[in-house]
Amino acid sequence: MWPSRADGAAGIVRAVVLAALGTALLAVSAKINLPLPFVPMTLQTLVVLMIGAAYGWRLGTATVIAYLAEGAMGLPVFAGPVGGLAPLLGPTAGYLFGFIVAAFVTGWLSERGWDRSVPRLFVAMAIGHIAILAMGFGWLAFGMKLGVEKAWLVGLLPFVAASLVKNALGAALVPAVRRLVDRRR
Repeated sequence: MWPSRADGAAGIVRAVVLAALGTALLAVSAKINLPLPFVPMTLQTLVVLMIGAAYGWRLGTATVIAYLAEGAMGLPVFAGPVGGLAPLLGPTAGYLFGFIVAAFVTGWLSERGWDRSVPRLFVAMAIGHIAILAMGFGWLAFGMKLGVEKAWLVGLLPFVAASLVKNALGAALVPAVRRLVDRRR
């Protein structure tokens, strides 16, 4: 496979290709969703956390920012057939901006060895999920003025069990994919 430490032009090409792949995976994961009243449940958080864990904090964060920029420019990359600024200003805004923090934290912890153990990677991804859910909750409660109780009921509680499942799935998939890629080198 591709060397992980490519220098110069090869490093730039590698980063661009990986970021494009990551934004494509995020767009596809947004389309796999369960519509809920305010915020849909998607596979995006799983992909965000896996990108952070696999790419590291720099490229992982840059990839998520590129994804949000694609959506802001009008590309239909968000949940449903949507692009534009509405998702970045509406009920989903806190979660979407939480993706940046989650990719950063998960990537930073992974670069410090947390990705070498499934239980530690699960915890790193849980911290990333907490960042996403906290920012989503905060935006719903205070930015959208739903209040704490309603934001808790529609913006946090429905996502807890799914977040634990996604953490377990991501913590198992990242090492498995790494082993598969390492075998092909």
